Amino acid sequence: MATSDQLKALLRSHAEGDDRQFFSVAMQMAAHEAKQGHGKLAEELRGLIDAAKSRRAIGSVDGPVPIARPKGELAGLLNVSYPSRRLADMVLAEPLLSSLQRVLKEQRHLSKLRSHGLHPRRKLLLVGPSGTGKTMTASALAGELGIPLFVVRLDALITKFMGETAAKLRQVFDAVLTTRGVYFFDEFDAIGSQRGMANDVGEVRRILNSFLLMIEQDESNSLIVAATNHPDILDEALFRRFDDVIEYHVPSTTEVQVLLRMRLSGYIKSKKDIADLAKDATGLSHAEVARAIDDALKEAVMHDERAIAAEGLHILLQQRQSVRRRTATSNA
Repeated sequence: MATSDQLKALLRSHAEGDDRQFFSVAMQMAAHEAKQGHGKLAEELRGLIDAAKSRRAIGSVDGPVPIARPKGELAGLLNVSYPSRRLADMVLAEPLLSSLQRVLKEQRHLSKLRSHGLHPRRKLLLVGPSGTGKTMTASALAGELGIPLFVVRLDALITKFMGETAAKLRQVFDAVLTTRGVYFFDEFDAIGSQRGMANDVGEVRRILNSFLLMIEQDESNSLIVAATNHPDILDEALFRRFDDVIEYHVPSTTEVQVLLRMRLSGYIKSKKDIADLAKDATGLSHAEVARAIDDALKEAVMHDERAIAAEGLHILLQQRQSVRRRTATSNA
């Protein structure tokens, strides 16, 4: 049962009209019941809380409106949006697509799974090269589930003052508990690098320890998604805290062809042109190919051309390949 302190906090927040605190305490009570093995009661409490939040929300014919936008200091830590993107908008390798579809399936059966004492996947670590779709995935998950995307601003989160970053991180995890959404930690290696590395400092170590503790204790209905281009420098303890580690790679030639057909169906019809362009794009990331396509489309629109010359896109792709080679050489 709820503790006396929780009951008093619940009544106090209700009397003061502090909805955020009221829902926070209510979710803590639900989490407590879950820990006691009262899965059905915990799920019923979460359902009542979600229903209450929904009634407080203001409807809009143009789309969902956030139940509560971050306020005060939290507003500086989180950027919120309601994405419309879907997985169908992305070109993903089959194993990767299957992993994400499983996450969505479990989220859509969240109540049913929890009522049987099971935990749906909701803590994801995305790893892979830059531009391969990690950030877009966080957006697509939010769009598929119809919940807000909260991007954690690491520049505002990390400070030089001892203990201050951990306090800010606690605010983020309080929001994870009280407002369901996708909470996205990009460039996650900034706070998740290995303890004991040459550039390790005490405050960074404390941040990581705090994150490990908070993500382990978290029993909310939100999704926590972290992304990094450098999984090799992440602390080993992190991998055990995530339900799934999902790997991203530069697209194959076949995947590039799918992307080209998806984006250029009204401009380039020739299968040979598509195949030749896909070869030109070998080794480029999804983002690099998409930017080249966008540049070609803009040229077509500005010049009122009904079709894009394959040669024009070929040149753009070759330019990006050249930039990639120069960057690789300078970093060698």
